[in-house]
Amino acid sequence: MTTNRIIVFAISIIFLGGCGNSKQSSTQINKDEQAKKVVIAAQHAWRGYMQYAKGFDALKPISKQGENWYSSSLQMTPIDAFDTFTLMGLKTEAGEAKELIFSNLNFNIDMEVQLFEINIRLLGGLLSAYELDGDKRFLILAEDLCKRLLPAFKTKTGMPYRYVNLKTGALRDSLNNPAEIGTCLLEFCRLTQLTGDSTYHKTAMKAVMEIYKRRSSIDLVGTIINVTNGEWVKPECQIGARLDSYFEYLYKNWLLTGDKTCFEAWETHRKAIEKFMITDTPNGTFLTRVDMNTGKETRSYYGALDAFYAGLLALSGDVTNAQRIQKGNYYMWTRFNIEPEVFDFKKDSILYPSYPLRPENIESCFYLYRKTHDEQYLAMGKRMIDDIIDKCKTEAGFAAVKNVTTLELDDSMESFFFAETLKYAYLLFALESKLDLSKFVFNTESHPLRISR
Repeated sequence: MTTNRIIVFAISIIFLGGCGNSKQSSTQINKDEQAKKVVIAAQHAWRGYMQYAKGFDALKPISKQGENWYSSSLQMTPIDAFDTFTLMGLKTEAGEAKELIFSNLNFNIDMEVQLFEINIRLLGGLLSAYELDGDKRFLILAEDLCKRLLPAFKTKTGMPYRYVNLKTGALRDSLNNPAEIGTCLLEFCRLTQLTGDSTYHKTAMKAVMEIYKRRSSIDLVGTIINVTNGEWVKPECQIGARLDSYFEYLYKNWLLTGDKTCFEAWETHRKAIEKFMITDTPNGTFLTRVDMNTGKETRSYYGALDAFYAGLLALSGDVTNAQRIQKGNYYMWTRFNIEPEVFDFKKDSILYPSYPLRPENIESCFYLYRKTHDEQYLAMGKRMIDDIIDKCKTEAGFAAVKNVTTLELDDSMESFFFAETLKYAYLLFALESKLDLSKFVFNTESHPLRISR
């Protein structure tokens, strides 16, 4: 190796190891090797689940035991993992997940569940499984579940309670939020398309439009609303928790069904978000929190969940703003070893230091790479995936991080690690034919639903 080549190689290593210009290292990335690395990680996590938590909702990867969300298992990990394994070509793992679902899943249980989480993980997962596998038993389970969720929407406004009993229909918690109210739209509309029963579509559409019509004069919505009287309880607007997938589903339901009402609502909100919330800093672009009525900043908080918005903008065609925000997303990841749950982007300080294996930053890399084929997004994704594998891997799986500054681990591996984090990581490097975005749209749990306008 000549002296000049040694110098060039040394410079590339410096860039690769730091948090600087990801474009410098992207040409060294072998996409096949990266995709295989993710597949191996998925197999490792699944082996741990099958050995220590088979039939439970999730694995606790440090104590090596299973845990359920409620009194009975709803097979969250097998359902969330099935379509990921199918896309990866892991037939053995997909078969094991399918067997657990059909052997153990039963919704006729006197048990209260959270509408939002059950919808995105279970209903979305079952519909996606049917889309990719074709076994009608998935669709039968999906419709049975959706019928048990419908009582939550029996309010004067049509907006649902947060919790519903799967057997009795009993309801709890009338203080809901736009994300949990509006994030039934894709799943319910797709179920209507597959079954011909318009009840599901009409129910979800009414709920989301009830939120939209209560937007402020500057076209923003708040964080908490009372579903019994339709009054805002917390008028702060943000892009992360409690609002994120409300915006996401407006645009994605237009992709799924061609509903122009949803597209118009999305465009209305997108313009308001760009005007009042997108904020430039020396470290990149972030989205701040504002009063829904005045647009004035309330708190300069941003975090792991907020990172999805760059990908959503890229999908919608606003690549310029998506790239600006992804620069901020990548800074958030590299600044703190791994991204924290929430930080103050103006003070550059952590507010909530945990990282529960979230996918949104990698998700935005995926959409931006699909839109631009700019290899800097491969480099960003590689850095994030390598950090997860290097810092979160345990003997039995992958553990959440309790504190990103100390890298102390937490005894948790939520099912979305299979459904979202591993799936987006794999698809970022896999052949694009593995999942054609002109034919499928992801729900917010990354379960692909077939577009059928």
